[in-house]
Amino acid sequence: MPYDPLLVQPMREELTRIGVQELRTAAEVDEAMKLPGTTFVIVNSVCGCAAGGARPAVAMAKEHPFQPDRMVSVFAGQDLEATQRARQYFTNQPPSSPAMAMMKDGELVAMIHRHHIEGRMPETLAQAIKYVFDEFCQTEQGVVTESAEQTV
Repeated sequence: MPYDPLLVQPMREELTRIGVQELRTAAEVDEAMKLPGTTFVIVNSVCGCAAGGARPAVAMAKEHPFQPDRMVSVFAGQDLEATQRARQYFTNQPPSSPAMAMMKDGELVAMIHRHHIEGRMPETLAQAIKYVFDEFCQTEQGVVTESAEQTV
């Protein structure tokens, strides 16, 4: 049974307030995964490591010059269908929440699991996210580069 929507609303807003798009249905997940380029998927959660680490780290990473083409979230324990569908795209990965996945052209290229999040400071997690952005995101302030390693 899903969590009470009133309980999770403030947790959703922590991400939507910074521009992360919520995906609430399997169809919305499929549409996002069909889009070309990079999609950073956050599996949001009510747990303490999401509140104390994951969501603040995502907010910090939003300030990084290299960004994915889009950032989306599904809410584990709330949007069950969307979360299940997102996890189907995370090939050969066990379910984890919270978690973060970098998708490139619909294929999983990087994953940050709950065990990478638990007990870590948001600044440390933000550095890990920024590393993923540097590796796979090629847009810096609207300029497309040949690779994430190249400076503009």
